[in-house]
Amino acid sequence: MSSKVKSILPGAAIGVLGSGQLGRMFAIAARQMGYRVHTFSSETDTPTGQVADVEIAASYDDIEAVRRFAQAVQVVTFEFENVPAACVEAAAAFVPVRPAGSLLHIAQNRLREKRFLARNGFPTTEFAAVREIGDLKAAVEKIGFPAIMKTASSGYDGKGQAKVVNLDDAVQAFHGCGGQEMIVEGFVDFELEFSMVMARGLDGQFVHWGAIQNRHKHHILDVSFAPARMSQAVGVRAIEISRALADKLDLIGVLCIEFFLTRSGEILVNELAPRPHNSGHLTIDASRTSQFEQQLRAVCGLPLGSTEFVGAAAMANLLGDLWQGGEPNWPAACALPDVKLHLYGKIEPRPGRKMGHLTALAATADSAAQLVLLARQNLQPVHLA
Repeated sequence: MSSKVKSILPGAAIGVLGSGQLGRMFAIAARQMGYRVHTFSSETDTPTGQVADVEIAASYDDIEAVRRFAQAVQVVTFEFENVPAACVEAAAAFVPVRPAGSLLHIAQNRLREKRFLARNGFPTTEFAAVREIGDLKAAVEKIGFPAIMKTASSGYDGKGQAKVVNLDDAVQAFHGCGGQEMIVEGFVDFELEFSMVMARGLDGQFVHWGAIQNRHKHHILDVSFAPARMSQAVGVRAIEISRALADKLDLIGVLCIEFFLTRSGEILVNELAPRPHNSGHLTIDASRTSQFEQQLRAVCGLPLGSTEFVGAAAMANLLGDLWQGGEPNWPAACALPDVKLHLYGKIEPRPGRKMGHLTALAATADSAAQLVLLARQNLQPVHLA
């Protein structure tokens, strides 16, 4: 570690913009290491607020509230991308914001993100911008069908995107999203989806957890497992791309890159998330250092921890749909000794809402995936006669 790096030491207060489950797991890691946590969002009794030392409820557009928040902490990080630029700038006037607002600006908008990737030579699918209905025909002629249309901003978990197979589909998708700016992307016939979660410190130290394979259901991440099923050469190439991207972005913190591996063996960058990621939750139980502890270490200027896995692992999301038949059967899942339960403190279960996750450790990734799916199946409520 460079002597020029000034660390923010235990006992300091860390500010988190956002208050969802990612902030909650970050706060747990931070408090374990002796830090205090202040969270800022528009709501109260939030997943992060339930475990933070201080919960501030105010609009992200309330610049005076943001300034007061920033002056009470030693560094600010965030747990989701959609924080207004003015909010980040207001906080940065008083304390470091890590990762930087410039990285957040890129990741907030899919067009900016794709242009950044293309401009810097990173492999990605072909794309075109659609700002108004007049742009649509030229865009789909360039990309071809089938294609994926996505809103340029504010989309996640499949929201604001659609697969289109002809011009009528594309027009309907554009109007269905309220005519806002969109991106048309070439449809990728992929062999698998995987993510690389990595961290980079103030001195440029870089660590990663290797490739984590992902399976989605209804555009929402369903199951992740590690190590991913891929050749060593593909894994090495993904690491090379990840490190180059982290350096180019001057990352300080945690970054997840979502990749496609095509059937022809090509690696494509799909999306960037400059924060811990759903697919990295398995690092809490399976790695010597979780993605959340690593985020803390990075933004505080501490040496980064070991990312060694203690075994193969899998993670399964628990969505609000699970509650539709009644309270899940928690003892049945906990009866499996290699399965861990993580709930996020959300009061209202809604279909598609991430309420928690399960992780499982096993000798192989396949057996870990089978075990975590069995545990989730066992959660189905038992109806007594």
